[in-house]
Order: sequence, then C-alpha cells, then structure tokens
Amino acid sequence: MAPGDPLDELVEGMLRDPDRPEALWEEALDGLRERLRAQGLLRRTRSAAADASGSAPADAFGLDPARVEQVRPYAEWLYEHWFRVRSQGHEHLPAQGAAVLVANHGGLLPFDGAMLIVDGLRHSGRLMRALVDRWVRDLPGIRGGFEALGQVVGTRENFRGLLAAGECVLVFPEGMLGIRKNFLSRFHLEPFHPGFVEEALRAEVPIVPVALIGPESQAPLLAELPALARRMHLPTFPITPTFPWLGPLGLIPLPVRYRIAYGPPIEPDTLRYAEPREVAQDLRERLQGMVDALRSAATHETGPV
Repeated sequence: MAPGDPLDELVEGMLRDPDRPEALWEEALDGLRERLRAQGLLRRTRSAAADASGSAPADAFGLDPARVEQVRPYAEWLYEHWFRVRSQGHEHLPAQGAAVLVANHGGLLPFDGAMLIVDGLRHSGRLMRALVDRWVRDLPGIRGGFEALGQVVGTRENFRGLLAAGECVLVFPEGMLGIRKNFLSRFHLEPFHPGFVEEALRAEVPIVPVALIGPESQAPLLAELPALARRMHLPTFPITPTFPWLGPLGLIPLPVRYRIAYGPPIEPDTLRYAEPREVAQDLRERLQGMVDALRSAATHETGPV
C-alpha cells in the first residue's frame, strides 16, 4: 500500500490502539470514499455535495437554509409583484408540530407550491415541505435544487420521515392530472389519491385544506403532445398561448393574481374511525367548494376569472 493510504493508516492505528478502532474505521472509510469520488467511481452524496459547496444540509432530506435565504428575495418579489398574492385563514396554519396541508394543483410549472411556501413563511414562520412528483428525481441538477430548498420527492418513506420530524408537509393529491387540466376544466378538481389520508392517520396529525386560484390561468393548456413528451422523458409536452411558440420564454407564467384560503383542520380524532378513500373524497368536495368561493369573491371584485 502506498504511503498515506487509508487502509495502511487503519492497520497501523489499530495496532497502536486496538481498543479504539471506531474512529480509525470512520477516517479510513471517509478517505476511501473521497478517493473513489475523485475517480468518478462513487456517486457524490447530498452531504458530500453540501460540504463541497461550504454548507451542510440541515436535515436528512438535504435542506440547505442558506440556499433558502438566497432564493427567498426572488420568491418574495414574485409573491408581491408578479402574482400579487392575497391569502386568508392564517389562523388555521399550525404554529408547531407535524401536519399535512392539502392543496389543489395547477399551472404546469410549480409556482403554486412556491407561493404557498412563501405565504406559509410569512404567516406562520414555518417552511412547508412540499412533496414533489417522482419524475423530478430523474432530472439531472433539478432534484438537488428542490431538496436544498426543502422540497422532497413524494415517496411514502419521505412522507413518513417528514411527519416524524414534526414538519408541515404540503401535498397535491391531484398529482400530474392537476397541472394538465385543459382551459375549460381548469377549476375542476381531479380525483384525490387517499395516500395522504393514510399517512396522516398513521402519524396521527391534522389535515389542513388549502384552496388557491390563479395557477390554473398562469399557463392556459390548449393541447398536449404525449408522443413528444414520451420521447423527451417528460410528464407532458404542453401547447399554451405562448409555448412552444416563444421557446423557453413561453414557460414564463402570466402575471395572474393568486388567492389562497386555508380551511379549518381535520383533527386526528376525526380521522381515526374514517375510511381513507371517503375522507379523501370528502376533502376533495370541501376543497372544490373553497375554490368556487374564491372564484365567486374574485368575480365580484374584478369580473369573471
């Protein structure tokens, strides 16, 4: 073995101090990992990547508070000046402890999630941890950015881990169907998968309904090209009034006003004796009513939306 080789150091160290091998093992394995990463034989982990950038993740899911603070001024500008967000029902936002926030979805790109996160920071001081669609993990460079900002790929394991850590978890039970609504059905909620109810029951945490309007009009979907989407490994290839005609600029959302409403939570005691599918269906109907109420209020204020 070459001088300075971690295995050589391990053997020599164990001979010198056989009663304390743990630290030596850790040092040796860390040295081997770095050598393998340098040679491209071992994928760099989130922690290693964070160390290389000078900031360690705050939790097991890769949250980087420094990155959040870097991005926050831009998100705040969008919140105040582009989407001009108005929200209500802040008293229903949990001040502490784990909870599941359930929202309707729309708008192709996830500006709805971003604006909900900014709104939560402003009115509760807590960072919502959104579960993002699983296809995100296959996009190079994108997954790490989501994780650094506190957002997590939506697996059951991650969902349970976030709730166990006492986080506010934001879910969009409509999934990809929510962002693929065409213009005529843009305010109609798609069926809810009951997985979020099952996890809330398992963790014994409340479910808070969150309705919003605005995202469904930021990029009106006129049609889709599914064959092209499959070839490009994308969940959808949309046709909107601006995309693909304007190229990447066509993905910039229209400056529509967002309106957000938080509803009273469904407490764990209410969930305990309920069937998850029925709860999911009831909550979908409740959210549909909240969306309709927001639309009605917006119509009286500014005209049809």
